Amino acid sequence: MTRSPALWLSGLLLTTALPAFAAEGPAYGPELQGFDYPYPVQHFAFESQGKSLQMGYMDVPASGKANGRSVVLMHGKNFCGATWDTSIKALSEAGYRVIAPDQIGFCTSSKPDNYQYSFQQLASNTHALLAKLGIQQTSVLGHSTGGMLATRYALLYPEQVDRLALVNPIGLEDWKALGVPHRSVDQWYARELKVNADDIRNYERSTYYAGRWKPEFDRWVDMLAGLNKGPGHTQVAWNSALIYDMIFTQPVFYEFKNLQMPTLLLIGTDDTTAINKDLAPAAVKAKIGNYHVLGKEAAKLIPHSTLVEFPGLGHAPQMEEPAQFHKALLGWLNTQTIR
Repeated sequence: MTRSPALWLSGLLLTTALPAFAAEGPAYGPELQGFDYPYPVQHFAFESQGKSLQMGYMDVPASGKANGRSVVLMHGKNFCGATWDTSIKALSEAGYRVIAPDQIGFCTSSKPDNYQYSFQQLASNTHALLAKLGIQQTSVLGHSTGGMLATRYALLYPEQVDRLALVNPIGLEDWKALGVPHRSVDQWYARELKVNADDIRNYERSTYYAGRWKPEFDRWVDMLAGLNKGPGHTQVAWNSALIYDMIFTQPVFYEFKNLQMPTLLLIGTDDTTAINKDLAPAAVKAKIGNYHVLGKEAAKLIPHSTLVEFPGLGHAPQMEEPAQFHKALLGWLNTQTIR
């Protein structure tokens, strides 16, 4: 599945030379070459599982009066570090240094042919990046699947995480224990190979935004669709399949009780996200992905938690209503005492 830079470039030239294909939207390289990030992307090279890999990341200094603190942002499954653009700006202006990596298997980072994905492994990779950057203590903000990763990170490295914030994290329930069927890696791979912009837009509109849509969301649809249909599409699809299996089979839900740092739950209550929901029987489907209930239940499980709900908002309140979201986030961050 690995493609050389020459093959990627020739594939990109071919796709840009076909008007009918180009009319359907842009195509990007296997590490999202050609897509513009809001801040410069750097690359962290490291060895993992016998492979030479690299993580793309943004390291944005405080643009306002620096407060000496940092925030690490962990993106979701259908998101990239770039989708944190308004959050990076808001946090930087508030005095924070902001680190926004793309995890292995995503966006600007390596997509290995074979990789044993686990939240522990992704957390370890991120920990190595932060060590390289000299960050010993930080706040962690995770969205969607990034909320599961942020939880695992906080459990593995509790002394490094002074505050934890989770934005509509998935995994607030264990879908398989509730009767949701498993989808094999091969089934995921076949499905991911067929993903296109219309599929992404329709799914996000119905699941993330309760039927609403804003024109600015199209940029993120093009980002994902362009990655999925670019010359590295088989690598992208294969890694995506492995990651979906990780998400479904590795719940963090049962360990919420072990989180000891102050934790903020930021929940858009119209969200209905649940992995493999489309496979579930009607009775099961009706009781999963109900974030107007899940946020409250999670807050009861996490010892030092604060719940902020956004009625009428969906899976990505930081993108849907940035001003409202960042007012709540910064209000909490700026009043928490660092341990």
